[in-house]
Amino acid sequence: MASPLSRRQAIVALVNARVGVNAIAAMVGYSVSTVRRWIRRARHSGELHDHARSGRPAIYPQEARLRIVAFYCQTRPLPGCGRWTLRWAERRLKADSTAVGAAPGKSTLQRILQSNHLKPHQSRYFLHITDPDFFPKMEHLVGLYRSPPANLIFFDECPGIQILKRLTPDLQTEEMGKRLEEFEYIRHGTLDVLAFLHHADGKVHLECRADHKTDTFLAVFRNHANRFAQTEPLHYVMDNLSSHRGYPFCRLVAELSAVACPPQQVLSTQAKRVEWLARQDKRIVIHFTPYHGSWLNWIEFWFGIMGRKVLGETFGSPDELKAALEAFENDWNTFLAHPFHWSYDGNGLHEKAVKRFTKMLLRSAAPMELRTLTKQMLLLTNLLRDYVSDVSKETWEQFTAALHSQANAISDLIQGEQGPRRKHNAQQTFTNLNQDLREYFAPSTN
Repeated sequence: MASPLSRRQAIVALVNARVGVNAIAAMVGYSVSTVRRWIRRARHSGELHDHARSGRPAIYPQEARLRIVAFYCQTRPLPGCGRWTLRWAERRLKADSTAVGAAPGKSTLQRILQSNHLKPHQSRYFLHITDPDFFPKMEHLVGLYRSPPANLIFFDECPGIQILKRLTPDLQTEEMGKRLEEFEYIRHGTLDVLAFLHHADGKVHLECRADHKTDTFLAVFRNHANRFAQTEPLHYVMDNLSSHRGYPFCRLVAELSAVACPPQQVLSTQAKRVEWLARQDKRIVIHFTPYHGSWLNWIEFWFGIMGRKVLGETFGSPDELKAALEAFENDWNTFLAHPFHWSYDGNGLHEKAVKRFTKMLLRSAAPMELRTLTKQMLLLTNLLRDYVSDVSKETWEQFTAALHSQANAISDLIQGEQGPRRKHNAQQTFTNLNQDLREYFAPSTN
């Protein structure tokens, strides 16, 4: 919606264009009397701003309002948990106002929060970047999407879909066409969907199975690969599930690629198997997303579409759900499928990762799990070494200050670790990160 000033400027422009008063009022959303008043004011003085209004003086100065916002948004009503409601905060402050030096009422609290566009009661989930090699892996996938091979296929499983049968059918109400759903339901087990999305045309191939164990995954993957000519190169994007990186999958990829699979002793670790599966010198190439990088796999977006179109309904058996999913697959491929175009380039994500970890440290490092903390420090070390220019110096300074403020808490976490290898890795990572930061901020000798 346009601001009052821009609408009043529009009034003057419309009058100069010889538009009638009634038409102007309808166009700008003001009453006819208001439009006439602004026309008179513009003709006499050219002023397009409201006259000053007295109004009641503010009860709480800006400093007090900031303390109220900080109390409501940055404190918890219970020890380390809970979330304020307006009424709860009002009564707590009336009982003890020392926290903010004021005892505002419920409506005042609401006005102060609204004036700052704050909605602390709302939240959403997020996956924090924990893969130390996230950014080179992301760059590889983005480059792949920008220059895709002929057969680029996105794969993933959607496991544990609950099959729920409502006790009564849905009812359609007369009030705005709303649908009423029965609250109580009967469970009829779960179903797993394993799906492939073809990049070139957006068509999907899915299979419904009772589970997604290794044998199930291998059978479904074989079925899909056999849909293509045996000489056609295939590129698959998938996540880091253990069955996707196991030796049985390496054997299957070797078989379908008509190459010899290295002995299990050679592919003895996940890192070695991932490296072999990603090699370009065979017919089937596997491209793995980073940990906590499922959003880089296009099939995840299609699963979201599938969920909205199918999974909100009621089903009495696995066969009913399977029939609905297969019908949607057919309609998607017939009427809705389209190529997906990737435009995201990761610009700004490096700085966001540093800022988010900085916020976590500023809150406290003590509650963090040591393995996650170690991965975060490794990620920041790699950013310092390979992507330092993608993060502003000011952000690095803020992170360094936060890291130093939590040095004792991080050291306590490391010393409290019982596993010697995990303890050594965490200490070495912490030491390396501090050393790299000192080198970054050291004055240049040139």
